[in-house]
Amino acid sequence: MHNDTPESLHPRPGGFSRRDAMKAGTFAAAAAAASMGTASASAQNKSEAAKPDDRRRSPKRYDRMKKSINQWAFPYPERMNLRECMQLAKDAGFDGIELNYDLENDLSPKSGTKEYKEIRKMADDIGIEISGLCSFLFWPYPLSSNDPKKRARGIELAGLIAKAAHDLGVENVLVVPGAVHIPWRDDHEPVPNDICDQRAKEAIGKLLVDAEKLDVYLNIENIFFNGYLMTPMEMNAFIDHFDSEHCRVHFDTGNIMEYQFPEHWARILGKRTKNVHLKEFSKKSTDHSLECFRPLLDGTTDWPAVVEALDQVGYEGFLTFEYFHPWPHYPEALIYQTSDSLDRILGRV
Repeated sequence: MHNDTPESLHPRPGGFSRRDAMKAGTFAAAAAAASMGTASASAQNKSEAAKPDDRRRSPKRYDRMKKSINQWAFPYPERMNLRECMQLAKDAGFDGIELNYDLENDLSPKSGTKEYKEIRKMADDIGIEISGLCSFLFWPYPLSSNDPKKRARGIELAGLIAKAAHDLGVENVLVVPGAVHIPWRDDHEPVPNDICDQRAKEAIGKLLVDAEKLDVYLNIENIFFNGYLMTPMEMNAFIDHFDSEHCRVHFDTGNIMEYQFPEHWARILGKRTKNVHLKEFSKKSTDHSLECFRPLLDGTTDWPAVVEALDQVGYEGFLTFEYFHPWPHYPEALIYQTSDSLDRILGRV
């Protein structure tokens, strides 16, 4: 039977017909167009993600400040040991971790130079900095107590904390210099304001002698609840009284939030600030205990204003999240959430 189909449309042995070639060309063109469309959409998505969007993160990136978290946010020592706390902080993306000195655990009067050097090596092996030392011991043993035995014990413990910092290679030591009132303790007799100020200055003056030799900084924390150093101007006057590079400020954003604003304090404290606690606080709360502090971003703090104020005064240290309630279930979730929140505050997402 005669076939009048053009020869060029018949398949040749081992090859393609013209029709096959035409189909292949059509498919190739469509694939190329689709590929170009996908690439264009991808580029557009990247471009959109790169645009400043204050719903996602700070439009301004703050690279001079470092991320840290206090050990109280971890279930230590009940469910995590010190190494696990440090490793989790590192895995979650923190630059540093602030450790706490107490009477019983890894950092306590039971440890000495040998133990602290081992902790320092542990931190170095993990690759995380120790941003400072903190302690609750200033409350049972206030440096301004009416009980001279408590005052003496408080000064002794503060000296041990400073020595521990030196042995750990840590320069920041948080100090609570005095308290007119301690509302969460029923064993503290109120101290008149002028007497509190006198005793606080005497205590810090004594502690500075060794701090300067140890090359550690005594960073004075602002705490609204204790009725002492209630304004940034009072804090500045207290720091300037000593005329020592080793007496600085540990600025806590949450401790003055009930009636004041941390962005105002940051500007007025200026270069005196050596270390910072980020504590989230809600002015909507009616609870004035430690329970009033919230997970980061779940409060009323104006974080863009706070970090901008710190940046404007040239702050280059740690921003340490302080929180007193490790989550009872999946506690690592709080650590990762806080790291993500800090990234957004600092424009690093």
